[in-house]
Amino acid sequence: MKPRTPISIYITITVISIFSCFQMFADADYLSSPFFWGLLVVVCLLLLILNSIGDLVENATFKLLTDEEKQAYLNEKAIPYFRKLWNSAFKKQSPIEEKQILIDHGFDGITELDNALPKWWLGLFYFTIFSCVVYLIAFTFTDYAHPDVEYQDESRMQLASIKEYEKTAPPIDIETAVYDSENIAEGEQIFKTNCISCHSESGKGGIGPNLTDKQWIYIKQKTLFKNVFWMLENGSPNNPAMRPFIKEGTISGREAEKVAAYIYHINQEKAPITEAQGGAAPQGEDADWQE
Repeated sequence: MKPRTPISIYITITVISIFSCFQMFADADYLSSPFFWGLLVVVCLLLLILNSIGDLVENATFKLLTDEEKQAYLNEKAIPYFRKLWNSAFKKQSPIEEKQILIDHGFDGITELDNALPKWWLGLFYFTIFSCVVYLIAFTFTDYAHPDVEYQDESRMQLASIKEYEKTAPPIDIETAVYDSENIAEGEQIFKTNCISCHSESGKGGIGPNLTDKQWIYIKQKTLFKNVFWMLENGSPNNPAMRPFIKEGTISGREAEKVAAYIYHINQEKAPITEAQGGAAPQGEDADWQE
């Protein structure tokens, strides 16, 4: 008869397993759920009951042992649990023990021993298999540790923080608007939502003029960036299709700043889209923008 594993080990492993399962499969606020704590208490009570039953069985079996077996059992039980794990992992066999596990074949003086794998190794082996199975199920059927979901969550958090910042940030007008290359990507998305129907993809022009060439119909400001912002704020004096987006409330001053950054980028930092490439014919006069 061998001593049993201490109940504290079973309780610790069980509690860690329950926490891990709820972390992967339950809502983020599971710690406030009475079901979680109730399950934890019930499982621990069941383990204590099973341990008590095990004690009864162990005591009954102990009475059936011979005196030598009882003494051997008591000597082994007196060794702390983690000390036994250490010994099973690193303690070498004595010559007598080695003869007992010697396999009856060899070659060139090399003998083979029938060593049992250490308990810590077996425990780690089975734990990794169990962890892989749990993770595979969680990854396949839940959102736990899923890179796409994590990316979407991070993106939502960033967008929410941007909106919160814009609520308290001072409004952007034509005097405070500045060009920032970091606004180009977001400005392109706003452009596609509000401007692409007239100015076509990449600003090459269609119903509206080509925004990539050097000719402009209305020049109201000294710099290209400010001129675009002015047009977004006031609209075209003669063409009602070019509405005053900012004054109408279609876009905010901060969004106009981003659209102006995108149009500045495609006009000043990229090659123009010519008629041969599908761009609209130049309209207006040559613009001599200041930097």
